[in-house]
Amino acid sequence: MSSYNVTDKRARIYAVLLLTLVFLLSLAGGVLAHRLLERRQAAARNRPLAVFWEAWDILEEGFYGELPSARRRTYGAIRGALALLDDPYTIFLEPQPGEVERDRLAGAYGGIGVDLWRDAEGRVILSPFPDSPAERAGVQPGDILLAVDGESVATDTTDKVRVRLRGEVSTTVTLTLSRPPTPPFDLEVIRTRIQMPSVTYRVLDQDPTIGYLHITGFTERTPTEAAEAVDALLSAEVSRLVLDLRDNGGGLIQPAVEVSDLFLDGGVVLYELHRGEEERTFRAHAGGAASDLPLVVLTNGSTASAAEMVAGAIQARERGILIGEPTFGKGSVQLIYTLSDGSSLHVTAAIWLLPNRQPIHTDGLTPDIPAHPTDDLQDAPLDRAVLYLQTGE
Repeated sequence: MSSYNVTDKRARIYAVLLLTLVFLLSLAGGVLAHRLLERRQAAARNRPLAVFWEAWDILEEGFYGELPSARRRTYGAIRGALALLDDPYTIFLEPQPGEVERDRLAGAYGGIGVDLWRDAEGRVILSPFPDSPAERAGVQPGDILLAVDGESVATDTTDKVRVRLRGEVSTTVTLTLSRPPTPPFDLEVIRTRIQMPSVTYRVLDQDPTIGYLHITGFTERTPTEAAEAVDALLSAEVSRLVLDLRDNGGGLIQPAVEVSDLFLDGGVVLYELHRGEEERTFRAHAGGAASDLPLVVLTNGSTASAAEMVAGAIQARERGILIGEPTFGKGSVQLIYTLSDGSSLHVTAAIWLLPNRQPIHTDGLTPDIPAHPTDDLQDAPLDRAVLYLQTGE
């Protein structure tokens, strides 16, 4: 036998042995991978949200790209789960928007007293409230906010800017402002407790016997503000009232019930239905301060939730009439839960029925007299309310 044949035979043997080894290693690797997968799946089955974590374990090992942070992942998972509920009012708010919402419902916060927005160029524009810490420190309407405590606001949302301006009473915040042609400069402002009034009122110029009461939302302070407004209007000897609930998106239910108290002489304000619980009835006290005055309620498409409840109770009880546009149609109750990181979860927990047991969440409320805004500077729905109170028509 030639050396060539021996060498060739050995080469074939080595090749067979190598292929066999590769096969065995592949088989062992497959078995090992299968066992690892089984272990991963078994471990996942022993944890809450097992499939979720199983999927994320795979993504963390194999995804080609940048993965979101643990916080963004958690927030995304919560929003994804809430989307399955098909309820636009069960929502999740991250910490900063959640803090703004809590301040709004409380009706007060520690801050400097400014309104702010972004203009067409994306700049943050300030407008100080009258006699606010900001105004007293020298902030002027139209000032451009560049930074808060030395950190730029260029990429912040307006909610985030609001949160950065707020803080504990008596603490100082430094604003970097632009006021062309003046070069940018710093202003120090000491925070105080800022009240956010939800009620304004006046005696109407068109008719000094008609009082006008505008409620923009129902906060913890609204019942006191509304009672003071009614007392002031009665002291001015008005004999008829317009309650303006246009653009009132609602708020807290108990303050809304207490406001209804002012205009109703006892009786049911609303029914509240919870899953698996007995029906709850909210009633007005007898002898509301303005319960005997002719009353018109103004509504529009942004009158919603607790504001619809107040308007609907007045309409259903035939205590007054609605003038304006159909309301939004939100008759559900949201409980607000503050989570451990400052975010909040709004959960639909009940629905409301009016005193006539009509639900609000289907079509909203239909005004007794339709009236729509016009393009001129006149307030057509308010003018229609005045005409009705003067003539009954």
